Amino acid sequence: MKRLTGAITLFAGLMGSTSAFAQDTFWVQVEANTTLTEAQNATRLYDAELDDVVGFRLGASGWYATALGPYSETEAAAVLVDLIRSGAVPGDAYVSDGAAFGQQFWPVGANSRTEADETPAVTETQAEAPVIVAEPEPEPEPIIPEETPQEARQSEAQLDREAREALQIALQFEGFYTSGIDGAFGPGTRGAMAAWQDAKGYEATGILTTRQRDELIGDYNAVFDSLALASVMDQDAGIELIMPTAMVDFDRYEAPFAHYEGDQGVRVVLISQSGGQSTLYGLYDILQSLEVVPTQGERSRGENSFEITGSNRDIVSYTYAEVVDGAVKGYMLIWPTGDEKRRNIALSAMKDGFASTGPTVLDDNAGLDEAMQSVDLVSGLEIRRADRARTGFYVAGDGTVLTTTEAVAGCSQITLDESYPASVVATDEALGAAIVKPEQALAPLAVASLSSGEPRIKSDLAVAGYSFGGRLSSATLTFGQLADIKGLDGEDNVYRLDLEAQDGDAGGPIVDNAGMVLGMLKSDSDGSRQFPDEVSFATKAPALAAFLEANGVVTEPVIPASSLSPHALAVKAADMSVLVSCWE
Repeated sequence: MKRLTGAITLFAGLMGSTSAFAQDTFWVQVEANTTLTEAQNATRLYDAELDDVVGFRLGASGWYATALGPYSETEAAAVLVDLIRSGAVPGDAYVSDGAAFGQQFWPVGANSRTEADETPAVTETQAEAPVIVAEPEPEPEPIIPEETPQEARQSEAQLDREAREALQIALQFEGFYTSGIDGAFGPGTRGAMAAWQDAKGYEATGILTTRQRDELIGDYNAVFDSLALASVMDQDAGIELIMPTAMVDFDRYEAPFAHYEGDQGVRVVLISQSGGQSTLYGLYDILQSLEVVPTQGERSRGENSFEITGSNRDIVSYTYAEVVDGAVKGYMLIWPTGDEKRRNIALSAMKDGFASTGPTVLDDNAGLDEAMQSVDLVSGLEIRRADRARTGFYVAGDGTVLTTTEAVAGCSQITLDESYPASVVATDEALGAAIVKPEQALAPLAVASLSSGEPRIKSDLAVAGYSFGGRLSSATLTFGQLADIKGLDGEDNVYRLDLEAQDGDAGGPIVDNAGMVLGMLKSDSDGSRQFPDEVSFATKAPALAAFLEANGVVTEPVIPASSLSPHALAVKAADMSVLVSCWE
């Protein structure tokens, strides 16, 4: 998407375009390049052989022009003929009035502009902070008188095809026009114009006056102006990218990322890392664990690039990376929800304006600060954490899991081990138990054997659980004793335990010294009672077995076993346990 220009005028001479150069100033444009580095190298070669060599940025296109001048129009034409005849410049070189020339980058420190308010030239030697190439300030627009419908039709007839297409683009952007951009004002375009007029409080004639056309285009362009899209070259990252510079500024490096942030919630992150396809694939997986890459959205990974779109109620993010110049380079755009028009414009410009400037990548130690390191961060980006994390345990060889109803209540998504999507297939509120199945079959390291007997009061037992919500990579054992074979209210299917459990342990298997599962730790969800920390409750194994059987889950047969060493017991209990994460 681009800023609209065109002959949207009342009379042909009323709003003629203005140039940053005097009208008798002309140039011989000999070459154009897509990046500043390429343009500087090309211009340097011409400067070694020819006189009057200059370089300018070409407006908002993101290209850079190498030219000769300035000359009068007659001089420029003569110089062009001589240079083409001698083979000093390409045959497609041409005379330009410089209307498209923006900021000057060559010679270094020079300025060939004739107006006093032009911005300084881009220097070849960049400072540590990335260079932002800005556009010159626009000329003030003349006041346009209002017209009658007949006058509006007459002025509309003077529009060229480009101007008519620009109006359709603006109407389409505002949501009034849905057909093709063809410059033909048929019923679809007239209807869109009438709808726009009605929305703006004008008489819905379907023919825009010059002032209304100017307002429509002005509103469209105002969105661009609020973004201040400009090319940013980050030499340390080796990346050139068009960014919304009114909304983000360079903040810091934390390899492999360069962070650009602002106070409006918009963030741009450049990705710059040495490596090839394996690095690209690893980055693809890591990024999807971050808070700024929500789980909802399209993902695609090719042989040498990937794209990730994520959205939730707070943000929309887009990530792109590719293997280029012997490295992995890309960018992320993170945007608050509710501002889709500006986001779409910025993203379109970024996709068009992204380029690697060579093999340079961020140093692996860039931004390394021990004081800023955290297990919750990856190079300055927060790791996504589940809204709730509890424990479950495998009860079948296909990866079927038993956990508490509290663990899965109100979840929009459930994952096992934070990697495998799963869904609830059955619940029993009286038992407080839920059966969860992964979307694809898993191969557990161990499957629980549910005990059919009754343990002795005061016998030793333990619960395997993710006490700290998955911050540790494996379940841990918390030891205790059986306090009673009934609940406080005399419930027959509940054990009371002398065991100090954490919230994350809920749903974990209660095991004896042989690793047999005696029951499942219940959630401490009874808000009407406050129990001492060492008091916990568990649903008995026979009740759980009946619940599983009623729902078609065949459990492992019970095989008597001898006591295990503490280490062997910990391994067996951890192997049958799984982290159950709830994403609301």
